[in-house]
Parts: sequence; C-alpha cells; structure tokens
Amino acid sequence: MPQATTIGLVRGLLVTVVVAVVLVVVVRGGAGATGSVVARVLLPFAAAAIAAAALHLLVPRTPTRYGAAIPYATLAEAVRRMQSGSLEQALPALAQVVADGTRAARAVVWLAVGGRLVAAAWHPSAPGAGEDSVADLTALLARPDTAHVVPVLDGPVLRAALTIRKDVAVTAADRRLMHDAANAAGLLLRVVALNAELAERMRRAADLAEELQASRQRLATVRDSERRRLVAELAHATSDRLDVLRAEIAAASAALSPGGASSGGPDPARAQAALARARDQLDDLLERFRAVARGVYPAVLRDRGPAAALDEVVADLPRAVRLTGGLEERLPWELESGIYYAAAAAARALGGQPAESPLVVRLEHCADRITVHVEDAAPPVPPDRLAALLTADVDRLAALGGGMDLVAAPTGLHLMAWLPDRVEPVVIDADRTEAAVR
Repeated sequence: MPQATTIGLVRGLLVTVVVAVVLVVVVRGGAGATGSVVARVLLPFAAAAIAAAALHLLVPRTPTRYGAAIPYATLAEAVRRMQSGSLEQALPALAQVVADGTRAARAVVWLAVGGRLVAAAWHPSAPGAGEDSVADLTALLARPDTAHVVPVLDGPVLRAALTIRKDVAVTAADRRLMHDAANAAGLLLRVVALNAELAERMRRAADLAEELQASRQRLATVRDSERRRLVAELAHATSDRLDVLRAEIAAASAALSPGGASSGGPDPARAQAALARARDQLDDLLERFRAVARGVYPAVLRDRGPAAALDEVVADLPRAVRLTGGLEERLPWELESGIYYAAAAAARALGGQPAESPLVVRLEHCADRITVHVEDAAPPVPPDRLAALLTADVDRLAALGGGMDLVAAPTGLHLMAWLPDRVEPVVIDADRTEAAVR
C-alpha cells in the first residue's frame, strides 16, 4: 500500500477516535453536572463545535487550485532567469508555467519579430516542431489549436503573446494565471528589447566612429593634395613672371647706374622703358594672383552660390560654355564649394582652348542630391587624362560622401559629379526614422 494512503487511513482513524471520545465525555459530563433541559439541548452543539475544532487541527488543508501555488513559484524562477539575461531558458520555463498552471494540453510563447508573431517556446515540447509564425493576434486567434490568447504589451507595443490549447473550457483561474504571467513577462521582455536596442546603437556608434576616422583620413589626403595643387599653381603663375620682372628691374637699375660702361653713363630713357615693361609684368602677375585667389576662395561663391561662381569662371575661358540650372536653396559651405571646385576644374580642363561646339554645364538639386553635368561633344583631352586632372576633386567629393562618373561615348564625353545635400551622417533610430547627427 502506498505510504500516502497509509498516512491518510491512520489520520482518519485518529480523527474518528478523538471525535468519539470528545462526544462521550462532554455528553456524560454535562448530564451528570446538570439535569436541566437547557443543558441537554446545548451540550450536543458544544460537542459538535469541539469536534469541528479537532477536525480543523488534525485534517490537513486542501491543496489550492494550482497545487500550493507551484506555478507561481515557477513563474518567479522564470522571472529570475529573464533578469539574468538567459532568454533561451526563460521562455520555455514561462511556457511550462502556463501549461502546468492551466492544465493545458499545450502552451506556446510567441515573440513579436519584424511585424509578425513567431513561436519561440512551447510546452510540452514537440519533437518535430519547427519555426511557426502568424501575421498578428487575429490570425493567432483563428488557429484551431488556440483556446485562449493573452497579449504581452509594453505600453502600446506588442512584445509577445501567450496561447494555450485545452480540451476543456478555459476557466477564470486560467485567464488570471495567464494575465499574471503576461504582466511579468512584459516588463522583462521590455528590458531584453532595450538591451538589444542598446547593443544595436553601440554597434552603430562604432560604425560611425569608423566612418568618421575614414572621413578624417580622406580629408587629410584632400588637404595635402590641395596644398600641392596650390603650390603648383603659384609656382606656375609666378616663377616665369617673377624672373622677367626681376630682369626688367635689373635692367632699369643698370641703365641708371653711373658706372654703365656700355652707355657711357646713366640712360634715363632706357631705364624708363625697362620700368614700363616691369610694370606690365607686375600687373600681369597681380592679375594672375587674383585668378589663383579666386580659385582658392571665390568671394562670389560665398555671397551668391555655386551657379554665380561658375558663371564667373566660364566667362574667362576661351571656349564658349553654356551654363544652365542652379540650386533651389543655399546649402552648407562644404557642399557648395565641393561641387563648385569639381565643376570649375572640369570646365577649365575642357574649355581651356577654343572649339566649335560649346561646352554644356548643368547644375541641379533633386532627390537629396546636388549634381553637376558636364557634356562635351568634342573633348580636347582624352578621358584618362581628364580623370588624372580631376583626381584631387574626386577625393574631395568622396570625403564629403559623393563621387564622380566619367563616361566616354561616340557622341562625346559626359561627366557627372554629385554630393548629398547634407553633411550629417544618417542614423536609423528605434522607430526606423532618419535622424541627422551633428
């Protein structure tokens, strides 16, 4: 005989003996003490009260609906596992809590992933169970194996859902247990989601840090190339002219020198002619300096934008240039100057000598981009030579997030340079909305 049955029989016999002894003692003692009618009436009730008290002390309490609240203890253990971050262990424990507490044939925990509900844990475990998903709660309710569904909400956000399958009706106690489990899981799934979001943001921050470092390296490369280009332009603009200017000033000085042996003395007319030539050279040198300065920091670009600055550039070219388009609004200096330098360099390279067909330059701003198109039906330089001349401008565009395409076709050459219309990197936040980080 099982031990539990033996203990039950002994306890029952003990209770019976105690109740019988109490009744005999009380009834006989009361009858001997008084013979009144009132005593005979009250003594049986007193005996019944004493017997009930004895039964209350001796008979163990009936277990609760959920087996001495064992499912709630298991729920607390699942909460502890979730707090420790072991979601793979906590979800099966949560499914077991729901299945055991409601005496369901099966309980499933569904997680909201990518706009769908995906079965993440179930109890009892099915040997051949694979990945299962539904579109939403409505589809989950329509399943034939679903008797009751409780959503796990984090405010207005659906984090998960609990479902059970029962062969009998779902009771109010079943619903209460499932709601308690959903409330406990909702807070903890929110922590898990926030941890995942934090990890994603940290990964994105690391990516942005790498992009920033790469951008700084590109800017350093562009700065070095611009420094070399400026030195080359200054040397080209000044070396020959300075030599000629120096020679003319030396000739004027020699003509005014009293020791001029060949002339027999100072020659003011000769000195004046040399100074006139030196002045012409100086004016030419200053004009060249102004052209270099306009290329380095064009004032028109700062005041009126890239279209006006390009108009000033093409006006000085020996080739006819047709400039069209423009920007809808003023943009940051880095973007306007970047697209201007690329267009100006291409226009100077292709329009540096006269040609029958005009050079076409078109500037436009659309689709979050600023773009310049340069079309030449008869390019004076081959495409590879033009690409070598525009290397520094390509590096500058790449440092700002843009690029350049050069296409050679039988109908001519087409160059397209572009930049984004903002300089801030784009970050995708938790709500999948774009935000600029300055």
